[in-house]
Amino acid sequence: MNARHRPGPVQDSPACPGRQAAIPASRGWLGAAVALAGLCLAAACGTSPGATRDGQPTAGGEATGRTAGATAEATAGQPSGSPAVRLSQVQTADGSLVTVATFAGPVQYVLHDGSQDPQPPHPVLLHAGPAIGTAERSRLLAAFNGGFLMRSRAGGYEQEGHVFRDLRHGLASLVIDRSGHARIGVWGAGVPAPGESVYSVRQNLWPLVMDGKRTPETDKWWRWGGTVGHVEYVARSALGQNAAGELIYAASMSTTPADLADALVRSGALVGMQLDINPEWVQLDTAAAPGTALTAAIPRQVRPATQYLTGWTRDFIAVLAPARTVGR
Repeated sequence: MNARHRPGPVQDSPACPGRQAAIPASRGWLGAAVALAGLCLAAACGTSPGATRDGQPTAGGEATGRTAGATAEATAGQPSGSPAVRLSQVQTADGSLVTVATFAGPVQYVLHDGSQDPQPPHPVLLHAGPAIGTAERSRLLAAFNGGFLMRSRAGGYEQEGHVFRDLRHGLASLVIDRSGHARIGVWGAGVPAPGESVYSVRQNLWPLVMDGKRTPETDKWWRWGGTVGHVEYVARSALGQNAAGELIYAASMSTTPADLADALVRSGALVGMQLDINPEWVQLDTAAAPGTALTAAIPRQVRPATQYLTGWTRDFIAVLAPARTVGR
C-alpha cells in the first residue's frame, strides 16, 4: 500500500498569486497543464472546521452495486431506455475504493450556483440557485458536486448564458445545452462545436482522461489541487463520458487523481475531468426513482443527502428525468 501522507509542493492558500491569462487553443490541454502548474489550486481553499480526513479505503474486489431508476419513455435525441443511475464500486491497484455512478437513459443536467461561490460579476436572474426547487424535485434522480472555488483560478464558469468567469482554452469542460444534454471536452479543441447551443459550462483544470486513457498528468498528484494536510490520498471526485454519451461520476473519500482516472476508464469513459476535492465538498446523492428520497452514495460522505435540497454554498449539478417521463 502506498504511503497516505506524502509531503509535496501543494498550495492550499487562496492568497497565492496565479495567472489568469487565456491559454491559446493551439497549445491544447497539455499546454494548459504547464501553464496552470504554478497556480494556487486551492480546491477546498480552507475546508470547513467540521471536515475530517478519511483513513484507509475499504478492502474488497470490484463489485457491481444497485441500480436506481424509473420506467420511462425515451426523449427524442437522447439515449433510449429508462432514466437511471447505475451505481458500482471499483477498487484500484493500490486499494482505493471508488464509487462510480453512470447516468443512463434520457436524463437531463442542470448546473446550479452556490450561495457563496460562484457569484456572478453583476446581478442576474438565474433559474437554478443554491437549492433544488420544487419543479426539479419531482424529477430528481441524483445530484453531485461541481468544481473548485472560483478564486482557485482553475477554469471558467458559465450558467444559463451568463459568464461568471471567462472560459479558458485548453481546459476540461462540462458543457450543457438548453435541452439539458451534457458532454465533456476540451474547450477550444472540439468544444464547443460549430453552432452548438451552449447554455452552461463548468471548467476544472485539464483532462484526467483522453481517448480512453488516463493522461500522464495524473501521476503528479500535487498538481490537482491543494489537499487537507498536504497529503496525496484525500477525498476526490471526477466526471467522465462514455461512447454512448452517458456521463459517469466517480468519487472516493480517499484516493488519487490517477485512481480516479483508472476508475473512469475501467467504467468505459473516453474523456474525463476532475471535479472538487477534500472531504467537505465531495458529494453524490441518488434516488431510487425520480422525486423519491435521496441517499448519500459515497461511503463516509461528510455532507447529508439533503444538502442540495436545503441549499448549498458551492455549485453543483442536478440529474433529472425528462418532464414528460415522470409519472407515466
